[in-house]
Amino acid sequence: MSATIHWTESHTDHRARWHSESAAPPPGRVVVADDRMSAATAHRLACEGTALLWRGDYPHARRLLTAMGGRIDRKPPRPGNSPAETFHLLRRARGHRARVLGRLLVRLEDDYTLRLRRAPDVRRACAEAYGPPRGPLVVSLTELLGVVGAWQWREKGVDVPALGARIHPHYGVFSPVRGEYVDLVARAPLPPSAHRRTAFDLGTGTGVLAALLARRGVGRVVATDVGPRALACARDNVRRLGLDGRVRITGPCLYPEGRASLVVCNPPWIPARPSSALEQGVYDPDSAMLRGFLAELTGRLERGGEGWLILSDLAERLGLRPPGELARLIASSGLRVAGRLDTRPRHPRAGDTTDPLHAARSAEITSLWRLTPG
Repeated sequence: MSATIHWTESHTDHRARWHSESAAPPPGRVVVADDRMSAATAHRLACEGTALLWRGDYPHARRLLTAMGGRIDRKPPRPGNSPAETFHLLRRARGHRARVLGRLLVRLEDDYTLRLRRAPDVRRACAEAYGPPRGPLVVSLTELLGVVGAWQWREKGVDVPALGARIHPHYGVFSPVRGEYVDLVARAPLPPSAHRRTAFDLGTGTGVLAALLARRGVGRVVATDVGPRALACARDNVRRLGLDGRVRITGPCLYPEGRASLVVCNPPWIPARPSSALEQGVYDPDSAMLRGFLAELTGRLERGGEGWLILSDLAERLGLRPPGELARLIASSGLRVAGRLDTRPRHPRAGDTTDPLHAARSAEITSLWRLTPG
């Protein structure tokens, strides 16, 4: 059953369906707010747990959100005594920031119209993120801004030089804006039998690696994912690239049926619990996907086949994964390392000296491990 949010407006009780991608419960107290509310008042009420249902000007709501964020940022999180402690303190602070800003709400009409002064048309963006409308809906403004931004990325696409094409990420699907891992898959030597056999792409996301393997000449690619949005996104991109006949998208599962000459896996890099469905491409509690990939790999490879694990060492540099644990997991799964390709990060955060985690990010190495049965 859908959650419902309740509020009083003009002495009348109202209700609507509540939606939160971070699975936040509907707020218990809601007040109506408009252009007369100051940032100080909005910040105080939101910190106290009161949600603000916005009825004023849309650009003013965005400015208010920025002002509230500025008030939160006046007190930055203290640095920890270790990179791991700093990481957890930062996540806690970002979680608090997201909760407070997430209490500025907007109501979408039964066709996803945002009925505020000077509001943009968000109907198509919401339909692509949430599916067909099912009556009025209340969401946080921060979530709506994310939905609109994702729709713009989906329309424009992300240029992937190694693929020679653009990939169109859907809302809630990890976008290949960091190209290091794609470049590693483009550089690695294919197993001799891959051109006439099958490859698996586990956790395909947008389908970018499955498409790249097909473009490199792999005979057939079976790509999997556990997320419905990722499966729809990968199918869309495979169709756009004209690769429907060579790439099959299936799920929800980690491994498909059968064996392959090549199994590729780019699991989430950070062994921590995601705070929302949108973070599942980055955070993986107890490295569950990594462990699942390694545990089954030997029994899923054809003779002479390889498994390619693409993984950053950021977790080790932050102290979130013990040194040597990856090597132990590989060995305990009956695998050996046949080769390794490394690359340095090129994303802007690696050069941001104001980032409390700059030392770890700037030294990060992303590797493609070529694994074979031991």
